[in-house]
Amino acid sequence: MDIQVKNGSALNVSDSVFGREYNEALVHQAVVAFLAGSRSGTKRQRSRAEVSGGNTKPWRQKGTGRARAGSSRSPIWRAGGATFAARPRDFGQKMNRKAYRAAMRSIFSELLRQERLVVVDSLTVEAPKTKQVVKALNDIGVDKGKRLIVTEAMDEAVLLGSRNVIELGYRTADTLDPVSLVDADHVVITQGALKMVEEWLS
Repeated sequence: MDIQVKNGSALNVSDSVFGREYNEALVHQAVVAFLAGSRSGTKRQRSRAEVSGGNTKPWRQKGTGRARAGSSRSPIWRAGGATFAARPRDFGQKMNRKAYRAAMRSIFSELLRQERLVVVDSLTVEAPKTKQVVKALNDIGVDKGKRLIVTEAMDEAVLLGSRNVIELGYRTADTLDPVSLVDADHVVITQGALKMVEEWLS
């Protein structure tokens, strides 16, 4: 199948990558798995074995009139350890590579069907200026909504120039993720990056 490039030419791409039906369940699984894997899971508390305090019994068992106490590190004491202390955990969900690539093919096919995939010959700016990046997007008719720029290699000028623009993301072809693609109203991708995606998903 052919994809129209903004300079007027046509780019031939594989039907098996960009002509798939939209599999909502598979895309949902990929998005949830990616978001779950992005969670830090750094919550941690100290147990009674880790808090400061003496190992001796605070007072004798009987005869003081006070409640029995075996340790000042008990969870019921102030500054005592947590009963079921939280530990760092991994929220990642397993998703097979084959299923993940199928989900990405489904996403790209849907972007193409909805005319949200904008292919350009190249996207470069002379200096890392926000004004130049905005002008480059305006010149190809992508001036509104959430936009994602995808290039084959990291362009520092584009990266620095796009940081201050609200709802504008920047990725390279080898760092694409399902969340960024699904969330974008328009994905502006260079021909080189599109070929890299095609090779990856073939």
